[in-house]
Amino acid sequence: MNPHDPQIQDDGREKSEATPAARPGRRKLLRRLLSHHELATLLLLLHAPIDAHAKPEIPMLQEAGLVEQMQDDAGAPRIRLTTEGNAVLQGLGLAR
Repeated sequence: MNPHDPQIQDDGREKSEATPAARPGRRKLLRRLLSHHELATLLLLLHAPIDAHAKPEIPMLQEAGLVEQMQDDAGAPRIRLTTEGNAVLQGLGLAR
């Protein structure tokens, strides 16, 4: 090992090839476990947006950033999965 090698840091570890700008964004971790009702709601949303008032779990899922509100063609409020919500289902092997 050459101490002047640009690929080696002072502590002997190799430097990462990726620069901070090239790294993908950090994933947010859930701060709590999801209830079985919340998971069931995410599964419903996997197939289609639902009425914004259809399930009492919606506010908690919105707070966690897993679902978001949108409007359908008629202007009614609907709830759909966010990218983070899809990632949760992918982690469980359930997302498309």
